[in-house]
Amino acid sequence: MKEKIVIALGGNALQSGKDEPTAEAQLKVVRKTCEYIAEISEKGYEVAVVHGNGPQVGRIVMASEAAKDVTPSMPFDVCGAMSQGYIGYHIQQCLKYALNKTNRNIPVVTIATQMVVEETDPAFHNPTKPIGPFYTEEEAKVLEKEKGYTMKEDAGRGYRRVVASPLPRRIVEIDAVKDLWDHTIVITCGGGGIPVIERPDGVLEGTAAVIDKDFAAELLAEEVDADTLMILTEVENVAINFNKPDQQNLSHVSLKEAAQYVEEGQFAPGSMLPKVQAAMKFVRKYPQKRAIITSLDKAVEALEGKSGTVFTFA
Repeated sequence: MKEKIVIALGGNALQSGKDEPTAEAQLKVVRKTCEYIAEISEKGYEVAVVHGNGPQVGRIVMASEAAKDVTPSMPFDVCGAMSQGYIGYHIQQCLKYALNKTNRNIPVVTIATQMVVEETDPAFHNPTKPIGPFYTEEEAKVLEKEKGYTMKEDAGRGYRRVVASPLPRRIVEIDAVKDLWDHTIVITCGGGGIPVIERPDGVLEGTAAVIDKDFAAELLAEEVDADTLMILTEVENVAINFNKPDQQNLSHVSLKEAAQYVEEGQFAPGSMLPKVQAAMKFVRKYPQKRAIITSLDKAVEALEGKSGTVFTFA
């Protein structure tokens, strides 16, 4: 039986920090990203793809607000849905082409995916999820004053707007994902999923939030009974004492060790911390399975045990 993998793509798999944040520049990066995903598929793995949307949804919101005098601005959840659509379109277009080059005629489809969150989630009172571009401290103060944004420093890279990031509770379209799994590569839970509140009568209402894509990918991995949760980011290995003289790259982390590192504050909130927490959640629930955090270009090697950081129960 083929090994099932849920792949979570970080921002570097969609946009380059060196180029302008245009759709054309993103498409160029996604083409390269999809070559790696196609290689994983060619190795015989069954995959589903989850992607982030922090920079993209932030810019969509900015554009919508800037044009409010010309056309009504869109609610935050609608902006999230827009980001799902265009990022998914880029991935499915490029991945299908990459697969065709290897003579693998596998359908690729994007599902506009809603994710149920709880209205009482404390995250709504403590925004932590970075969205949009980076700003200097001075620019951040102006935005806080003029726009009412909540701005926080992001892992030494500058200041970004932060919004609520509630935990994902239920993937609304999960049955469709399962039905497609055996013969289609599905791009789902984009941007962590479109956050919705489920009312007692079953009505779903969009809410202003961005769900962390790593937690969404972990929930998807649970639902499809994946063998591996793979979170791809900018670095080859998770590290402790990051960016310090005594930085130590980790190749294997047990659940106990990971919990200790989290307690020590080794991982930056909004950056590596949610990735580690998602990996921990997966192996805690499935002690016989694994989670991997590594860079995009090391994905295949990591699956073969030659690179990356592997999280296991023990």
